[in-house]
Amino acid sequence: MIRAGVVGASGLAGGELIRLITQHPDLELTFLGGSSHIGRRPSELHPGLRFDQGLTVRPVTEEVVDEVDVLFLATPAPVSAELAALLADRVPAIVDLSGAFRIRTPELHDRWYPKVRRRTELADRFVYGVPELIGDRLADAALISLPGCYATAITLGLAPLTLGLGLDLKTVVVDGKSGSSGGGIHLRTSDLHPFRAGAIAPYSPTGHRHAAEVADFLERSKPGTIGNLSMSAYGVPNVRGLLTSSYVFTDGKVDQRELTRAYLRFYKGHPFVRVRRHDETLIPVPDPQAVLGSNYADVTALLDEEGGRIVVLAALDNLVKGAAGQAVQVTNLRFGLPEETGLTQQPVMPA
Repeated sequence: MIRAGVVGASGLAGGELIRLITQHPDLELTFLGGSSHIGRRPSELHPGLRFDQGLTVRPVTEEVVDEVDVLFLATPAPVSAELAALLADRVPAIVDLSGAFRIRTPELHDRWYPKVRRRTELADRFVYGVPELIGDRLADAALISLPGCYATAITLGLAPLTLGLGLDLKTVVVDGKSGSSGGGIHLRTSDLHPFRAGAIAPYSPTGHRHAAEVADFLERSKPGTIGNLSMSAYGVPNVRGLLTSSYVFTDGKVDQRELTRAYLRFYKGHPFVRVRRHDETLIPVPDPQAVLGSNYADVTALLDEEGGRIVVLAALDNLVKGAAGQAVQVTNLRFGLPEETGLTQQPVMPA
């Protein structure tokens, strides 16, 4: 069994990690860490869980290195930066779910994460990206940084265009809509029910750091293939799930059949990315409610000839494929397990 520890056990992503780990045939939950709720059991923090296994939340000390083979950091970015500096090279694998090490370029990191002080040499060692694109780099990775939920959807949507078809994307405009769980469980006035229910809240209308990490990753993966990438983000009444609509302008010529075939070819053999036709089901897809509770991401690419653009839609559950599920997915690859181990849950619908 692979011994797994979760730091940030009281958060939403931490709860999802506990749920998935305790259902995983090859992972054993051996440590729960945090700075609040010390001494509390998982079932006290997450009402849906009943798998305490004798564990309670404990402070994170250096002794944790003797208790885990993989440590998941479901913590705020400043905390992840501190813990990674303390535990790097002492734990076989660290998987960070925060933004501490997502953006490699120092200037971009300082712009979007000005309060996160990290060791430069440590940042250079983190392997970043969605597992569908970096799977071959995970087998011996000791430090892994997961993309944000929006960044996961955007990257999965754009990668077949840049890395598959080799198109130069002159301009990409992303419209992102996410449920309330994307903001965690910190109390904010805007998240109170009288304001959130029924709202479409433009909380980040002119820029989002997840767009910056996507541009940084794609530019490093294939320099010169992406120009300007901007994003507007909105909060919607859903609790789980997100949808990104990427409007792509390129000089490259491609028809709808070629576009669809390129996506099917690019994601062949990747079980968690489902390339969909927009009109193939009773409801138009991708739709976040069709992936809730699962590690699937649904992707559709449509050619808008009149508008001179490609429209790429991507939907996922931000707490699973956008966080905890993806963390387990990279852990499977890191430890030589089949990619889908412990992650075959089908979506729950309606939710």
